[in-house]
Amino acid sequence: MDAVLQSFLAGFPVLLMHFFVTIVMLVVGVTIYIWITPHKDIALVRAGNVAAAISLSGAVLGLAIPLAMSMSVSVNVADIVIWGLLTLVIQLIVFRLADLILRDLSTRIEAGEVAAAVLLSAIKLAVAAITAAAVSG
Repeated sequence: MDAVLQSFLAGFPVLLMHFFVTIVMLVVGVTIYIWITPHKDIALVRAGNVAAAISLSGAVLGLAIPLAMSMSVSVNVADIVIWGLLTLVIQLIVFRLADLILRDLSTRIEAGEVAAAVLLSAIKLAVAAITAAAVSG
C-alpha cells in the first residue's frame, strides 16, 4: 500500500500540471477562435441561438480533442506545449478556411439555422480527429 501512496504523491502534481497547461491552451484557443469567427458566438449563444451554440460547441470539442491527444502522447510539459500549440494552430487555420470556403454558413448560423451549425461542427470534429491521429503517430 505504501508504494501506491508514493506513486500517487509523485504523480498527482504532474497530473495537475499537465491538466492545467492543457486547459490554459484550450481557453486561449477558444478565445482566438471567438475573435476570428465572422459571427459573434457568445452574444448569439446568450441570445438563445441554438445554431451558434452547436457551432461553438463543435469548435471547443474540435480544439480539445487534439489537445487531449497531445497531452496523452507527451512526456513532459514542454512536449504538451509544443504539440498542443501546433494542433491549435492547425485547427484554427482549418476552421477559418472552412468559414471562408463555406461563406454563407456564418450568416446562416446567425439566422439560427441548425443545419449549417451541424455541418460546420462536423467539419471541425472531423479535422480534430484527423489532427489527433496525426499527433499520436
